[in-house]
Amino acid sequence: MYIAQEESFGPVMVISKFKNGDVDGVLQRANATEYGLASGVFTKDINKALYISEKLEAGTVFINTYNKTDVAAPFGGFKLSGFGKDLGKLSPSLISCLRVLIKERNT
Repeated sequence: MYIAQEESFGPVMVISKFKNGDVDGVLQRANATEYGLASGVFTKDINKALYISEKLEAGTVFINTYNKTDVAAPFGGFKLSGFGKDLGKLSPSLISCLRVLIKERNT
């Protein structure tokens, strides 16, 4: 699906079906893109959300929320979505891939 593989800047959300329990298949589809700025995981199972967030190739992973960021958190993506991170104390010293995880407080 073209829209799921492009880096769209605008009010776009791709929601796709998957077989119950096929987490690895979902991860494979989610990572099958040249981009990796941000992603979101919505689930009641926090352990599953943390597992998925570890495997997603994205600079920011939101859990049960989206686009709520802290201005002090490093910002940047993986793959063609950017190299390194802007903002945050660690920015000047980053040489590896840092992932920012943002979780809704009451989930």
